[in-house]
Amino acid sequence: MTSGDAATATPHGGAPPPPSPAERTHGLGASVPPADALAKAQGTFPYAADLWAEGLLWAAVLRAPHPHARIVAVDTEQAAAMPGVRAVVTHADVPGDANHGRGVADRPAFARDVVRHYGEAIAAVAADHPDTARLAVAAIAVEYEVLEPLTDPEQAFEAEPIHPDGNVLRHLPLRYGDAEATGEVVVEGLYRIGRQDPAPIGTEAGLAVPRPDGGVELYTASTDPHTDRDRAAACFGLPPEQVKVVVTGVPGAMADREDLSSQIPLGLLALRTGRPVKLTAGREDSFLGHGHRHPTLLRYRHHADAAGKLVKVEAQILMDGGAYADGSHEALAAAVAFAAGPYVVPHAVVDGWVVRTNNPPAAHVRGEGAFQVCAAHEGQMDKLAATLGLDPAELRARNVMATGDLLPTGQAVTCPAPVAELLDAVREAPLPPLPKDSPEEEWLLPGGPEGAGEPGAVRRGVGHALGMVHLLGAEGADEVSTATVKVDGPVATVLCAAVETGQGFATLARQIVQEVLGVEEVHVAPVDTDQPPAGPGARGRHTWVSAGAVERAAKMVRTQLLQPLAATFGMSTELLSITDGKITSYDGVLSTTVAEALDGKELWATAQCRPHPTEPLDDTGQGDAFVGLAFAAVRAVVDVDVELGSVRVVELAVAQDVGRVLNPAQCRARIEAGLTQGLGAALTEHLRVARGVVRHPDLTGYPLPTALDVPDLRVVRLVEERDVVAPFGAKSVSAVPLVVAPAAIASAVRAATGRPVNRLPIRPAAVVPE
Repeated sequence: MTSGDAATATPHGGAPPPPSPAERTHGLGASVPPADALAKAQGTFPYAADLWAEGLLWAAVLRAPHPHARIVAVDTEQAAAMPGVRAVVTHADVPGDANHGRGVADRPAFARDVVRHYGEAIAAVAADHPDTARLAVAAIAVEYEVLEPLTDPEQAFEAEPIHPDGNVLRHLPLRYGDAEATGEVVVEGLYRIGRQDPAPIGTEAGLAVPRPDGGVELYTASTDPHTDRDRAAACFGLPPEQVKVVVTGVPGAMADREDLSSQIPLGLLALRTGRPVKLTAGREDSFLGHGHRHPTLLRYRHHADAAGKLVKVEAQILMDGGAYADGSHEALAAAVAFAAGPYVVPHAVVDGWVVRTNNPPAAHVRGEGAFQVCAAHEGQMDKLAATLGLDPAELRARNVMATGDLLPTGQAVTCPAPVAELLDAVREAPLPPLPKDSPEEEWLLPGGPEGAGEPGAVRRGVGHALGMVHLLGAEGADEVSTATVKVDGPVATVLCAAVETGQGFATLARQIVQEVLGVEEVHVAPVDTDQPPAGPGARGRHTWVSAGAVERAAKMVRTQLLQPLAATFGMSTELLSITDGKITSYDGVLSTTVAEALDGKELWATAQCRPHPTEPLDDTGQGDAFVGLAFAAVRAVVDVDVELGSVRVVELAVAQDVGRVLNPAQCRARIEAGLTQGLGAALTEHLRVARGVVRHPDLTGYPLPTALDVPDLRVVRLVEERDVVAPFGAKSVSAVPLVVAPAAIASAVRAATGRPVNRLPIRPAAVVPE
């Protein structure tokens, strides 16, 4: 195409104005629907549990019935001799590294000499039929010498070590300001946070297929395929290039799915049998096979002056890491750093520990560390307000953090921190109407429709809470992602190993390419480990790091596309813009379409994004450990039946610091999902463990909020103050409402009942007057 063919003048000598965000159907700022939404709604989307292969075998895992025991003998002969059984593997069949783990390799692939938690994997079976596999697992004879379990984290310091590495996983002290400072008013509190489970709707599943080169391919719902590959390959005794992880449809993830719950048994069985092996976990296996939120005990002492200004925060934080390390180091760092919340505190003395017990292992769950301390520091703010005779929201307003303030770690808050604006937004939002106490007009009691309670026993309460989370990894984690963008005619393709877990990365990647290149049809390629790594799908890293890599690659392609046109017209590429598939110059002289400019050419580029580095916290808890922060304020309105002890959340109103809204519909959906998960953590979700034994590991014993439980969710304000160091200025949105919502609900219950409410989830006995 010649320049004369490509360029046409626009009216009035200028480029047409771009459409408003409300009018846009693609690109950044538009509510672009997920490409897989229709398939998921119709039930045709392929998840890991739907996988199939010729000659398929089925796997099952034998799990320990004791939280602590010595393994005297394991007899697999009867199981191996059963018709249809093709292989049985135990720790003796692991050809490579016996232990694995994220960060700390302290977890055996199969329990060897000692069982350290209830449900620990002992052996695995591959058989022609899933029922045969389960029967064979039951036929494995294991002789145990039952040991006394260590289940109280407070006893872990003096107890006999349950692991060669000792019982204390990490101790992190923080000292900031004057440790001897005191305030005119002092309040103390003791808080307990329960064991929340990710409870994914789709349980863990996978398929392992042996390769001709002696390796294996693993098809799983992984959120960090390259790390999974490397850990699995080490256990298999294979080089990483002989193990390939292919990511299948992920049925939900909340920073979990980082456990090798099925990959190692599947791979070993496939390598042993030379046939494809599939495993689909039952609900009980799912509860026992993955990590949970760290149960935490928190002791606090807040000092303030007579006007309510914070002087010092003292805290002791004890987290139960369970039997193995997993994500405990990172969770403790967040808990200690954010122990005072999003408030200005001149002095802080915090000690945090995470210890081993024979309880189920804890791991990454959305908002780890920040979740536990938010409930405690907000409980302290309510207690301080009551002591001073101040409105709890007003006390918070007198102490809120802003950009430029320092965290107790000594790190300056350089990102936008509009905490005061967020608090004002939820304080000013209209309250829901009060119910009418009359027989003519029914209203929903806390016990539900037709509830057993009486309206006269119901008290309404309003509570506020503020909270924060960190974005990306911390303490020196190397956050890097690589992406490739290809354009061939009217179609663009994105290759990036960032896993779509429901957080919307695949949709965002499409929007970025649409925005930068003006190509409307954009496909995101399936993820596998043949692509360069992109890291785990947690803490908003794909919105920041992976999306940043996609943007850089797309801009490189844009330069390739525009350079010939710019050279023809004697101008730089910066003077050309692409909007809705049209290329125009700053003066309107040049106007053509992207398709015409491509003229059949294939263009591609690969780019990386790596945020600024962080550093580990030192032996006094000081250091620039976090890349970025996000904040939220939540107001909860509850009705409490003080006779029955039942709580109904009437409304959750949230104001949130989002940086920039890239997809309005998706942004609100993620915030609402976080609030709903927080509702469950506040009222119902608690994985019950008695002396190390998990009780009722099913969705009856672990009730999740249903659509009937979810209150009115109101997003009253989204503060779009862009973070200049983040691509697009956007922040992660789903973790911080989850962190803050339970604290707000607890605050509202305190307001309704006058009770201290120092435990999550909130128990009925905690709201009934003594």
